[in-house]
Amino acid sequence: MQPESTAALSKPVLSKRLILVMSIAAGLAVANLYYGQPLLNDMRMSFHTASWRVGVAATLTQVGYACGLFLFVPLGDSHERRRLIVRMSIAAACALVFLAATQNIGWLYTASLAVGVTTVVPQMIVPFAAHLAAPAERGKVVGTVMSGLLIGILLARTLSGFVGSQLGWRAMYFIAAAIMILLAIILQWLLPALPSEAETPYGQLLRSLFTLIRQLPDLRDASLLGAMSFAAFSVFWTVLSLYLAGPPFHLGADVAGLLGLAGVAGAMIAPAAGSITSRIPAPYASRLATCVTLLSFLILWLFRQHLIGLIVGAVVMDLGVQATQVSNQARIYGLSEAARSRLNTVYMVTYFLGGALGSFVGSFVFDRWHWAGVCAAASILLLIGILGFLAVAPKSLMPSQNRHNAIN
Repeated sequence: MQPESTAALSKPVLSKRLILVMSIAAGLAVANLYYGQPLLNDMRMSFHTASWRVGVAATLTQVGYACGLFLFVPLGDSHERRRLIVRMSIAAACALVFLAATQNIGWLYTASLAVGVTTVVPQMIVPFAAHLAAPAERGKVVGTVMSGLLIGILLARTLSGFVGSQLGWRAMYFIAAAIMILLAIILQWLLPALPSEAETPYGQLLRSLFTLIRQLPDLRDASLLGAMSFAAFSVFWTVLSLYLAGPPFHLGADVAGLLGLAGVAGAMIAPAAGSITSRIPAPYASRLATCVTLLSFLILWLFRQHLIGLIVGAVVMDLGVQATQVSNQARIYGLSEAARSRLNTVYMVTYFLGGALGSFVGSFVFDRWHWAGVCAAASILLLIGILGFLAVAPKSLMPSQNRHNAIN
């Protein structure tokens, strides 16, 4: 394999316009996963069914996403990336139309799973951007694209709630399908065509995921830290509406949704977090960011009786979580130029498994130990991530840019 500095000479120039296009595309695509959350009650009434049954549809979307990450994202290392991204955008549009037109709960489940499986474009775009970026700019570029992705997550619920209340839940998914078709056209026009460096058989690609996990302690360390960070994030958001509904607040779920807009601050800090990783070793940068998240749960505990305290805690938490995410991704993309899509697959599958763990833990501890249990459980998860280096080789805390570049 060519050294990264030599291979970079033949890459297309990553202009500011292209970075902006990738950021917007990542945000618009990832929103497909979150449109449904404010619409579940409308779906329940439409299908005349119980709340828990439409809740299964939301769960299947996340399950489908994890499956899509595992099955399709590794193809970015052996297929031409632009063609792959465009085809997956069209597939997502078809799945969204299928969901919008479904007429019973069984087909709703199938369509929700399909939407999750096909909504993997954001996790193809991020390693594509990292591949095009110069090594010194990689952290900043990844942070900028992640900002678009994070804003898409934060604003998807707000948009779907508004469209659903005005036009009905089906209209939101028809609109989302139109957005994906338009996105496919724009990306076909603006993304550079970049031939794959190796035509690796599909089965070998999937098997190599486990080889990467075994051979790269940096990848294991970053994945554990990211998973525990997202787990703590999920602990908080899983129980927030329940906590706000009780004393002393007695507020509705709409306030919890609006509180999520505070996370825009976290999205805006993501490029800065990426820049920091260019100056100090990423393992230290990500742990520093995770310590910020740990601090947020101290704030959430100390000021638990005040809404402004919850807002400040949520902002600090999101800053820490997003900075950890960007630092980790900048770190793993430096491990191997030829395997960036597979590295991203391992990291993101682990990341979402951490989120699922956090959702379960949050519900469990809130029922038994209320808000104190929530803050304590989240803090324990974060400490597991911070101390994860004890379970891997000590050299994983050294800068990784000059190591592990021979993985194919």
